[in-house]
Amino acid sequence: MKRGIFARFAGVTPVPTTDRGTSNENERRLVAFCTKPLRDVFAELDTSPRGLSSEQAEHRLEEYGANELPDRHRPGLWVDILNRLKSPLVIQLLVIAFVSALIGETKSTIIVSAMIFLSVGLSYALDRRSSRAVESLGKRVQSRTFVLRDGLEKEIKSSEIVPGDVVLLHAGTIVPADLRLIVAKDFFVSESSLTGESMAVEKTVGTPGTSVQSALEMPNACFLGTSVTSGTARGLVVNTGSRTLYGAISARLSERSEETSFDRGVRSFTWLMIRFMVVMVCVVFFIVGLTKGNWIEALLFGLSVAVGLTPEMLPMIVTVNLAKGALTMAKKKVIVKRLPAIQNFGAIDILCTDKTGTLTQDRVVLERHVDVLGNTTEDVLNYAYLNSYFQTGLRNLIDRAVIDSADLDADLQCRLVDELPFDFQRRRMSVVVDYEGDHVLICKGAVEEIYACCGSYQIDDEVYPLIDMIRTDLFEEVERLNRDGFRVLGIAYREFPRTKTVFTVADERELILLGYIAFFDPPKPSATEAIELLKKAGVKVKVLTGDNGLVTEKVCRNVELEVDRIVTGTELSELSPADFVETVQTNDVFVKLSPAQKEQIVRVLRRNGNVVGFMGDGINDAPALKAADVGISVDSAVDVAKESADIVLLEKSLLVLEEGIMEGRRVFANIVKYIRMGASSNFGNMFSVLGASYLLPFLPMKPVQILTNNLLYDFSQTGIPADNVDEELLAKPLKWNISNVKRFMMFVGPISSIFDYATFALMWFFFRSSEFLNPSLGGAEKNALASLFQTGWFVESLLTQTLIVHIIRTRRIPFFGSRASLHMTLTTLAVVAVGAWLPYSPFAPGLGMTPLPPVYWAWIAAFLVSYGILTHLVKTWFFNRYGGD
Repeated sequence: MKRGIFARFAGVTPVPTTDRGTSNENERRLVAFCTKPLRDVFAELDTSPRGLSSEQAEHRLEEYGANELPDRHRPGLWVDILNRLKSPLVIQLLVIAFVSALIGETKSTIIVSAMIFLSVGLSYALDRRSSRAVESLGKRVQSRTFVLRDGLEKEIKSSEIVPGDVVLLHAGTIVPADLRLIVAKDFFVSESSLTGESMAVEKTVGTPGTSVQSALEMPNACFLGTSVTSGTARGLVVNTGSRTLYGAISARLSERSEETSFDRGVRSFTWLMIRFMVVMVCVVFFIVGLTKGNWIEALLFGLSVAVGLTPEMLPMIVTVNLAKGALTMAKKKVIVKRLPAIQNFGAIDILCTDKTGTLTQDRVVLERHVDVLGNTTEDVLNYAYLNSYFQTGLRNLIDRAVIDSADLDADLQCRLVDELPFDFQRRRMSVVVDYEGDHVLICKGAVEEIYACCGSYQIDDEVYPLIDMIRTDLFEEVERLNRDGFRVLGIAYREFPRTKTVFTVADERELILLGYIAFFDPPKPSATEAIELLKKAGVKVKVLTGDNGLVTEKVCRNVELEVDRIVTGTELSELSPADFVETVQTNDVFVKLSPAQKEQIVRVLRRNGNVVGFMGDGINDAPALKAADVGISVDSAVDVAKESADIVLLEKSLLVLEEGIMEGRRVFANIVKYIRMGASSNFGNMFSVLGASYLLPFLPMKPVQILTNNLLYDFSQTGIPADNVDEELLAKPLKWNISNVKRFMMFVGPISSIFDYATFALMWFFFRSSEFLNPSLGGAEKNALASLFQTGWFVESLLTQTLIVHIIRTRRIPFFGSRASLHMTLTTLAVVAVGAWLPYSPFAPGLGMTPLPPVYWAWIAAFLVSYGILTHLVKTWFFNRYGGD
């Protein structure tokens, strides 16, 4: 059982009423309004069963504010900055800056502070900018609610609801506020978001007894955030926004989102680098202290090495990549509700979807309305029209097609008496209307379910008892229509005396079968292309539908989706757990599924190691949407489906989805570029620093030079989020693989050490830094030799680190087979230019640098070319052997 908001907040049980502070008053207000007579409630709220006037609603919106929860996802400036400073990588830099300040190293403190500002400040600025843009587009998928205004039904944004409004509720809607029910019919609500209880609760208009201790015990109260599973109702709004039960708790609730596999991978990499850094700093500190004799210098050098080994730009790279990806997706009509979902979006290898609207046009056309013998009859169409017109629940495409096809003014001929809403167990729904002197129950639903409720059938005005021959002929015709892609619904009725005014499901028996209606939902022209593109991208499409198997098979074949076997919900329910797992993994088309079976299929696929996306828009899709790695819905979906989804499509198309998956892969690929580069670079630097610290009689690089080097290198990495990604990297799902990152680090990292040691040899022997050991030299001369050595390694280290990203970023031949984006190219060239200029700049004395002789650049050019070629060869061998995941 899932834990609800109360269980997460209080541990196990709801917070006692007396302990909720200011929320206690709002709850008492709701309890009071639910126990008073309705006339008193209407009077106190200054409203009526006809709802508020538009003028009243406008005034109350100004008084009470928008019906919105406090935005826990957008903290204030300083809270946001503080959260970013809590990163272990940033904390490490803060400690280093503090220690540097204590020992009087002002330059080091300034440089480290600049690195913190670059990491945190850039992350904050770009994240906010992208988030605002995405949020503005996300407003297009806001929930809407039907209310009574001026006595008329009106659809408004849920944020515009005010106390005193009368809202209309039906299956699939999210309850938009805390309210008291004034009308309810077979009304069931899921309160799992509050209580964690998975079973739906029946709600009635009856007032509770005197022993009620909590608003949750009120049978006539519904709460913001809960969802309607079946039935219809009208509710009088009592509390809105943060005054609701859900809002009061969520304002104090710091709810942590579930950690994804990518989050775990990044965290694992971060702590791997921190462990490397801690060991390295301790070893280098003791080596330098023991060999050079200056422990303060050893401490400062060790701290500088710690900065150099810290991938402090990782939080910025991840955040900016995700925010940029969300903004790019929004431009492609894909709204990302939860940024971490992008990580899984690119990793999807199985997409589960319903057929309606994705494989088909979502445009149902009524083709036939016939009696049992197949003769066209207006009676069937008229009764179907009355059923669709008077039902108060969610009108689907079939209802709209029936209403558009019939020429009947229902308001002038009859009135609604009662209703038996649709549910997924009965697979039918009924309305009772006062029609031609009787109360007529008109039932519409799946043919087999309707037939089971009937005892006779009607031809013209004659009624005959049902016989097996009629059943055989009827089902054969329905099967033929299903094979041709038609959806078929049965229509039946029963007349009751006008004295009977209350009806139950038990009255759906001994019906008269009037005939059936047949619809055609044409295949979507783009579906075939989209399925082929998804297949090329390594994404398998599985169809999970509650519809008929024959209709589904016809649609699948029309869009060239392979169908080896069609598995029904009944077959699945009879399988053993082991057979269920095998059946779900090996088959792609599942029909006549219940909501629970859809969810079960998704969970089994995930347990098998797949990254599963589920696309749905109905009430019955909500459990599967929550169970999937990535829940995908559409703007036109019912509220509960949109609320359950991670991603909302503004256009219900697999082509749009395919574009979104590709963008998710681009985001993932660019994040992994930085991680691979940072890991290999730091691993190589570890060997270089250890060897140089032990072998040289002076520091291989001054602390301020290490910090400057790292600051410039960090700046060069800011172009990664905007980098291009090779097509072959997008050709299959990308999944996080920390083991592969470690292998890449161990094979590619030491290459940089080879050229570091080559530079050491160049500076020591060719440029005669070895003269440092000559005892006849004075301190100034020795310092000059050490400075030349340090400057030479500074430049080589910066240039190789900065340019090597162009080798690592692609599996192709760099610069020719694959080119970086303009942004990344400019940032790397700018850093290279600054690094080459610094030894000759006015800043050189302050950084302890010496101008390098011209011949040095010839050697460095040779080193860079050799380094690039060797790294490319090792990289190519690595990807051929271990792959790129």
